[in-house]
Amino acid sequence: MHQTKSVPGLIIAGLSGGSGKTIISLGITAAWKDLDIKVASFKKGPDYIDAGWLAKAAGRSCYNLDTYLCASSEVRNSFEKYSIDSDIVLVEGNRGLYDGIDTDGKTSTAEIAKLLNLPVLLVLDCTKSTRTMAALVMGCMHFDPELDIMGVVLNRVAGKRHEGKVRDNIKKFCKIPVFGAVPKLTGKNFPERHMGLVPYVENSLASASIAGAAKIANKHIDLYGIYSACKLRVGKIKDDDGVMAGNVIGKHKKKPACKSCVIGVIRDSAFQFYYPDNLKALEEKGAKLKFISPLRENFIPPVDAIYMGGGFPETHARELAANKAFRENLKHLAEKGLPVYAECGGLIFLGKNMNLDGEVFPMTGILPVSFGLSKRPVGHGYTKVRVVNKNPFYEIGEIIKGHEFRYSSIIDIEYHRDDMAFAMERGKGIIDKMDGFCRYNVLGTYTHIMAAATPSWAESIVKKAIQYKRHEAAALI
Repeated sequence: MHQTKSVPGLIIAGLSGGSGKTIISLGITAAWKDLDIKVASFKKGPDYIDAGWLAKAAGRSCYNLDTYLCASSEVRNSFEKYSIDSDIVLVEGNRGLYDGIDTDGKTSTAEIAKLLNLPVLLVLDCTKSTRTMAALVMGCMHFDPELDIMGVVLNRVAGKRHEGKVRDNIKKFCKIPVFGAVPKLTGKNFPERHMGLVPYVENSLASASIAGAAKIANKHIDLYGIYSACKLRVGKIKDDDGVMAGNVIGKHKKKPACKSCVIGVIRDSAFQFYYPDNLKALEEKGAKLKFISPLRENFIPPVDAIYMGGGFPETHARELAANKAFRENLKHLAEKGLPVYAECGGLIFLGKNMNLDGEVFPMTGILPVSFGLSKRPVGHGYTKVRVVNKNPFYEIGEIIKGHEFRYSSIIDIEYHRDDMAFAMERGKGIIDKMDGFCRYNVLGTYTHIMAAATPSWAESIVKKAIQYKRHEAAALI
């Protein structure tokens, strides 16, 4: 295998969710970018919001790494592919360092770190704690001796005296560097919603927020020290058999496909949850992407298929309902046979209406479903589905891994089990452990997929788009 020098990098992890690792990750990324250091950012696990903020901070797309959805080889290949043309790689972990879906921690941030041979920078929430922080760090260091914990950043320290006590204990007992100490923040630059940070496209102060995070990092974190420590650790990525493997980008380069169809992507502040890998996969299969907004446009331009991702249609329900022309246009095209693939928020837009605090907002009415909104998550976590019924995009018997995170609930639905393409082996789905509601050439699902884990997805959408295009062309003859 061709050997090339690997890019230095690190994983930023916490002891739990909410430890502050996202703000620290954004600050370090933005501060390095300001120093003309090219940062390739990644987010561990299924996450659109943090990845969007990291992309803005780095000035380039952020990609997700997930060992539940994808095989280890696919994770490594994605890491290598999207690290190209960078000076350093920064991966933001999720939840606690060792948290996963089983007792072996196979899907944990720690396992990603070992898979990619990256050191871990541990963010510690030091609220009302001093010496115990050293005990927790020692526990993490000894829990898996193969993991390289390069140092820590103290977060939410109450003052110099507090900081000094924590520093002294970690220095004495853990013998690893403290690369910074960030005080408790009182600013409102990073507003939160039920999925964590508000998506940056909805935050009018996004640029100022990123600049504020960079300022915090510059003031309180040893950016040069972290960068130097990562460079000293540069190595090769291990292959499945333990052999050190070099950069594999050349092996996976693909000749760009001729653009054979146009796929409309519904993307704006209401529908914004798209993995960059998914969009690239469609292009690599020969699609030209046309971005469309039901908030700004009245009609759908000429396209051969529609891909509608998730988002927060509930916060834009009034505007979506007010655009009657767009809603009716999409329904008309769907009834004509236009292929439509919709996930989560996109599924809601395909429904009859959305009921928010007693006020009903009409959607497109393509699928006979009425939605509401719950105060707690209705479906949350990884999914695994088996394709059990005929549908436009998947073969019966196919197994698909994905994830769901939704607060929307089903108020009313008219369906037969044959209308649902998926049987849920893991996860909640739409109703009765079923998902993938189909009508015409339309499929709406709560399960989000990642193209690298479901290679048939992009191919099938492009195939259906080409068939529709040919059908429409024949109708004009």
